[in-house]
Amino acid sequence: MLIIIQGINWLFQIYFYMIFAYVLMSWLPQVRESTIGEILGRFVEPYLSIFRRFIPPIGILDLSAMVGLFALFFIQRGLVTVITLLFGALR
Repeated sequence: MLIIIQGINWLFQIYFYMIFAYVLMSWLPQVRESTIGEILGRFVEPYLSIFRRFIPPIGILDLSAMVGLFALFFIQRGLVTVITLLFGALR
């Protein structure tokens, strides 16, 4: 069970850093248009677009990424809790 939880935490951590890097790239449009920026956009943009529907940008600030990161954290913790409870009940 510990390996599964570590794997989930590892995947969520990678996705967190992908979102964080994508947000930092938004300050430099040339970087976002690079190959790496486009690859990150393919992975990150569908997730962030969910939050952009409800939270429009305020001037130059796009708070949807911050809300998306918080939601990602809560999803991770919830998934780990469910798996822990599930495997605990199977013992």
